[in-house]
Amino acid sequence: MQPPQQRPRVVATDLDGTLLRSDASIAPRAYEALRLAEDAGAIVLFVSGRPPRNLDILAEAVGSHGLAIGANGALVYDVFARKIVEERGMPGDTAMDVALTLRSAVPGVAFAMERGLIYGREPAFKHRWAQPEGSLEADLDVLFAEPVAKLLARHEEFEPDEFVRRGTQVIGDQATVTYSDGQALLEISARGVSKASTLAAFCAERGIGADEVVAFGDMPNDLEMLEWAGTSYAMANAHPLVADVATHRCDANDDDGVARVLEWMFG
Repeated sequence: MQPPQQRPRVVATDLDGTLLRSDASIAPRAYEALRLAEDAGAIVLFVSGRPPRNLDILAEAVGSHGLAIGANGALVYDVFARKIVEERGMPGDTAMDVALTLRSAVPGVAFAMERGLIYGREPAFKHRWAQPEGSLEADLDVLFAEPVAKLLARHEEFEPDEFVRRGTQVIGDQATVTYSDGQALLEISARGVSKASTLAAFCAERGIGADEVVAFGDMPNDLEMLEWAGTSYAMANAHPLVADVATHRCDANDDDGVARVLEWMFG
């Protein structure tokens, strides 16, 4: 197959379930494909739901500009400098309103938050990962004393699909609600903030249009980004909603799907 006549100026890729293998590593082939795209003049940009602390380990693979979009668009992070350079946070009072609205409608929900480089949670929030050093455990009035990048809402008893449906309905347009990992866990950002909105702003600052962007993703928190980009790929392992909106499909993350497409585009 012949490569596209016009190569993308930006390669925007999700990480978990997309560029990364299931063991969270970057395959050598994927690493080489990213460098191939950069050598051809493209900007390679990681666009992830991960907080900054979970982007540091990927420093060797980040584009030469050193930037990554994290927390579902709430943060732009300079991985080389380990510094947040842009924030699109949710005011603390808004976060409190969202939390209380959701808790009133769905009793038993517990909350955690990401704020800059800090993670905090209510005592009732059961995290599924190693708790970061320096994290907070406190009531909501302490957690939301300052703006937050991302609010996490978890329920231990609801089925994931039902919790996502009810939570999304209850929160409405108070905030941006998405999900990504098949658990009864909502990821909540400030209204209008998403991977797509921050990617679009990044590109606009550089005079790059959506038609010059290729994006890769696998989960519902990638939907708006894939719809915005002129060319988009859903991984073979993608959520059905993602497969429905992407313009193309590619092999699974464990089968070097992103790398295969980039080799074709830039080889």
